[in-house]
Amino acid sequence: QVQLVESGGGLVQAGGSLRLSCAASGRTFSSAAMGWFRQAPGKEREFVASITWRLHITNYKDSVKGRFAISADNAKNTVYLQMNDLKPEDTAVYYCNSDQTFWGQGTQVTVSS
Repeated sequence: QVQLVESGGGLVQAGGSLRLSCAASGRTFSSAAMGWFRQAPGKEREFVASITWRLHITNYKDSVKGRFAISADNAKNTVYLQMNDLKPEDTAVYYCNSDQTFWGQGTQVTVSS
């Protein structure tokens, strides 16, 4: 089992920035990659970004490339999502996951226009 706790969400104006954190505990040594997904009201959950623990290989949803940056601190078992130039369409609950198997409880991000 891997336990994940997200933090860092909030309310921000369009063009602003937020940094989300996801702290992992438990059997983290078995995890290969971490990811961020988001779910807006009335929409399906969608992929945002991912990173591998070993080589820090990253992958992004096209619409966030150049604005969001995912990073990992292996010593702290923590993954971050730096979100810049936020847009109202980025409003959603953001979820952290480990190998798309274990999920956190989510953190709300609201971007006002």
